[in-house]
Amino acid sequence: MKLVHPTVQKALKASDDLTPFAFDLQRLGHATARPAARPAAPTYEEFLGMTAIVAAPSMRRLFALAARVAQTGSPVLITGESGTGKELVARAVHHYSERSGRPFIDVNCAALPEHLMESELFGYEKGAFSGAEGQKAGLFEAAHKGSIFLDEIGELDSRMQAKLLRVLDGQSYFRLGGSRKVVADVRIVAATNIDLESSVRTGTFRHDLFHRLDAFQLRVPPLRERVEDIHPLALWFLRDTGLSLSPEAVAILQDYAWPGNIRELRNAVLKASMNVTGDEILPSDLPVNLLLRPSGEEDSHYSLDGLEQQTICRVLAQTGGHQQKAADLLGISRRTLIRKLKLYRSPARAGESLDLVGSGAAGSRSPGADPAIARRALDRELA
Repeated sequence: MKLVHPTVQKALKASDDLTPFAFDLQRLGHATARPAARPAAPTYEEFLGMTAIVAAPSMRRLFALAARVAQTGSPVLITGESGTGKELVARAVHHYSERSGRPFIDVNCAALPEHLMESELFGYEKGAFSGAEGQKAGLFEAAHKGSIFLDEIGELDSRMQAKLLRVLDGQSYFRLGGSRKVVADVRIVAATNIDLESSVRTGTFRHDLFHRLDAFQLRVPPLRERVEDIHPLALWFLRDTGLSLSPEAVAILQDYAWPGNIRELRNAVLKASMNVTGDEILPSDLPVNLLLRPSGEEDSHYSLDGLEQQTICRVLAQTGGHQQKAADLLGISRRTLIRKLKLYRSPARAGESLDLVGSGAAGSRSPGADPAIARRALDRELA
């Protein structure tokens, strides 16, 4: 969700007053991204073809716990938001277990249509349905003596939940259309991005299945809770480009809330790599949505005018006082930007302006935004 509301965008383009002014960027220190967290030395480990890049203490603890849980042989339930890396944790559980030399089968329960789910998981016999011209073993049989990863397990219907419970209890099952019982020795690792306990309360997920899966639960924290991972992950996604990230760009990445987690981070840095003109990604190369929303702040904290002003001040500081770049990022003309900044420096709103952008000490200025240089540039353009 962008910080610039359409109403704000419309208001920004409303008038054409061009009276010159002087704008003090020294006052903008608190309106910019927080300083970049000191980079921790990340560890790189491969789990079944996927590389884990871990620097955050919370993720180091998670993988250490996964290694211990892996030795038990019990089912594992992995929870976390979409895009946090739940499959990677599932692969780590298999990697550290005694089944590591056996198959690892991953299944996205949300991607399979309901009418195909049973035949894919449990197999079918010849003639079980139209088009079943031969016998086919299911994925549980394919994972015999190994592990099966059921991603988005909350999407299973009640009939499939009942059949899965039998497998978890070590009981035999029938292939679709079959009369011979099949037994599969499989460790089940499940993952979900929904609250299964709430689903149990509403009756959409079986309570007995939940408690069988919940023998060990591993929660993967969202990216906003593991800021130390952001820089190493961004560099990993850029590894084939030869590009690096400026300290200011890193600070912005670490300040963003990442609702899409690692997937969104990957997309953002790859988009930025298309905009860069040198060998380093700068704040102006980043997608505009990263520049417009401070981390952890809700729109309800602002009046409409304050929301607009905070956005403009933040972007102007991040572009080092370059009006045209700031205007381009905001999607407005330079003339409109000039008018708005003059309004913020008017006597009637001077006190309000300082409260909104922060009146930090001289040492808190935005990285890369030298107030004296920026002020001279503004004066030159306004002359």
